[in-house]
Amino acid sequence: MTHSFFSIKKISLKRTNSQILTITHYLCKVFKTNIFIMIQDIYPHRLDNNFLTHTEIKETDHVIHFKENSILLKTNGNDLEIPRKKDFQGIKNSTKKTFLFSMNDVDCFLIWDELEANDHDLVFNEINFFRLAEQREIAWTSLVAFHLRNWYEQNKFCGKCGTKTEHKKDERAIICPNCKNTIYPQISPAIIVAIVCKDKLLLARNSKFPGSWYSLVAGYVDVGETLTETVIREVKEEVGLDIKNIRYYKSQPWPLSGSMMVGFIAEANDNQSIQIDNKEIAEAAWFSRSELPEHPSNISIAGEMIEMFKQGKL
Repeated sequence: MTHSFFSIKKISLKRTNSQILTITHYLCKVFKTNIFIMIQDIYPHRLDNNFLTHTEIKETDHVIHFKENSILLKTNGNDLEIPRKKDFQGIKNSTKKTFLFSMNDVDCFLIWDELEANDHDLVFNEINFFRLAEQREIAWTSLVAFHLRNWYEQNKFCGKCGTKTEHKKDERAIICPNCKNTIYPQISPAIIVAIVCKDKLLLARNSKFPGSWYSLVAGYVDVGETLTETVIREVKEEVGLDIKNIRYYKSQPWPLSGSMMVGFIAEANDNQSIQIDNKEIAEAAWFSRSELPEHPSNISIAGEMIEMFKQGKL
């Protein structure tokens, strides 16, 4: 069986930021290998976060509107849609709005003012709907918008002088008109690590997790730390283990907490005593592939890594 690189390259020219995913789908189809699709993997849909300077909203542009932690979506049978300007009355050029990004070449605007809907099929959905959503492109659009909405709301006033801030017109940034302090979207780096020993995986139950839900050890990067140092510290703090052979897995943006999750694999001897911190961690234990407890789905990097372990690929 032969396949030219040209054929792979050809299908990935449509949008640069989807090239890697496009090639992955192609190769998996050709060589019949399994892939795991995380929440941000929305091919053939495309979210383009290039910032545009215009503020005019067209009738077919998407309208994104939040009420606290819920997003307004349009129901179409069993499907969900991001509503468009034409679904609302009274959206004008004077309406308070912010350009966010484009989805499938359609501009998406965050509307701050109250909206009057033309359509009775518009319903507020709590943001955690994404966990069960079949339309991953709708879920991902909602999550990225949620991240940006939170960032804008948390920076209404300058942290240096207290002056009310403004949205910059030429880039995705917030600026203080008084002291010129410029604020860019906040992304908090965090590590998540699969700790393995032979055919066992260490999982921990966070004190805030419901029921018997377990996941991987994770934590935020502290000031002055490398990612590897964070992995070592978090594992020691949360479960009391010394680890070795730390290696990078992959990363995943997680807009819900404004984080960039950086995944690692590490090894540990299971003869060490597990010592939980009794603060963040309520329980921790080694699990075999056939006895895994309830855990995140593979829309998250945690769920994907656990599934990879289950299939003997980690």
